Amino acid sequence: MSTVRKFRDFGWEDVPVLAYKEGGPYKGVTRQVLFEGEESLPAQWRYFEVEPGGHSTLERHAHIHYVLILRGRGRCLVGEDISDIAEHDLIEVPSLKWHQFRAAEDAPLGFLCLVSATRDRPQLPAAEDLAELSRSRAVADFVRP
Repeated sequence: MSTVRKFRDFGWEDVPVLAYKEGGPYKGVTRQVLFEGEESLPAQWRYFEVEPGGHSTLERHAHIHYVLILRGRGRCLVGEDISDIAEHDLIEVPSLKWHQFRAAEDAPLGFLCLVSATRDRPQLPAAEDLAELSRSRAVADFVRP
């Protein structure tokens, strides 16, 4: 692999565009794995692209995420906080916090995401989790299960 991967049209040469996940409640999301962790830096760096009006899965994990918005704008839920997000904003997703990213209706949302190379599988909300989240009207209106 070359040490330089050229950036073109919100993708990188020789980095395949993959399905976000197999199945699941999301809309219009792709991912690219930019760097896979080595022993010296056990992390994975990924790029996600959400189509206009699309959204990621509502989920949580034991591992943390660090996110940098690279393109577009939208909104995100982290825990019970809903924030407008735009290019160059940084988002920390703490352990076991429900989170979801949504693109604006008229623009894609692209973001870099840094996670540990060894991490747990996403947890999807059960009915009781959705009921708890829905106690906040703003969160209930935001969430796309």
